Amino acid sequence: MGGVLPLIGKRLLLGLVTLLVVSIIIFGAVELLPGDIAQQILGQSATAETVAALREELGLNRPAYVRYFEWLGGAIQGDFGNSLANQRSVAEQLGPRFANTLFLAALAAVISVPLAIGLGVLAALYRNSVFDRVANAVSLVSISSPEFFLGYILIVFFAVQNQIFPAISNVTPDMEMGERLYRTLLPAITMALVVTAYMMRMTRAAIINLLASPYIEMARLKGVPNSKVITRHALPNALAPIINVVALNLAYLITGVVLVEVVFVYPGVGQLLVDSVTKRDFPVVQACCLIFAATFILFNLIADVGAILSNPRLRHPK
Repeated sequence: MGGVLPLIGKRLLLGLVTLLVVSIIIFGAVELLPGDIAQQILGQSATAETVAALREELGLNRPAYVRYFEWLGGAIQGDFGNSLANQRSVAEQLGPRFANTLFLAALAAVISVPLAIGLGVLAALYRNSVFDRVANAVSLVSISSPEFFLGYILIVFFAVQNQIFPAISNVTPDMEMGERLYRTLLPAITMALVVTAYMMRMTRAAIINLLASPYIEMARLKGVPNSKVITRHALPNALAPIINVVALNLAYLITGVVLVEVVFVYPGVGQLLVDSVTKRDFPVVQACCLIFAATFILFNLIADVGAILSNPRLRHPK
């Protein structure tokens, strides 16, 4: 364990440095957007004195680096400032939206992770069979299809033609769990289709790569059935790449929900981000981007730590 903790500490430090760099990029990108925020808020008919007064009120007349450090210090404490559109606290708006996004991502993960690992094991077990070829073909089509296209296809078949699920996933905080699951299931299936296909293919590849190992050949020569060779010998040693793939896809489930939330009008962080970009509500845009970046970096750290713990070779220098 003594050798593991320094590696985990280095990964955490690298993650913090990466998040700092990303925060600079987010703030700088918003600063480089054309137009004057104060002018956009007041409209073209505003006088120069009114625009100057609003710029001073918003702190836009101060240097960019001063505003960045103030924004970063507030973000560390959970204070992202106030929205320019409604003057409400950004953190108060993000709280329920982020909870909705986490719920959607968790539901998609519950559907996709067991299904992907199971299909990957079966595809490796029946390699080059009809099942393997059909599963690979279907997964390739699913990976190649954009999320919004899959979402619209599912809406046409399950909401318009058959009316099994609602086309709009308008969930509310006081909604019962059963109703929430019912309204969230269609966007969750849309996201699960893409990540299931990717995780299935990576699981299959990881297991097949290990089947050529000498200890696998020895197990087969001893007469161990192929199913036990995969489940008892190949699968445990393939956990490191599988954990990496699962963790990265869980990060994608949270950070890649923007298109899906827009298609289904789901009240999550992605929908809030799109609405805020339309309104040029930059404090909300910066907060949404920073949350997405922090979530993605966190799951990358989880993937690295999981790989270190599951693969002893990564704990020692080559």
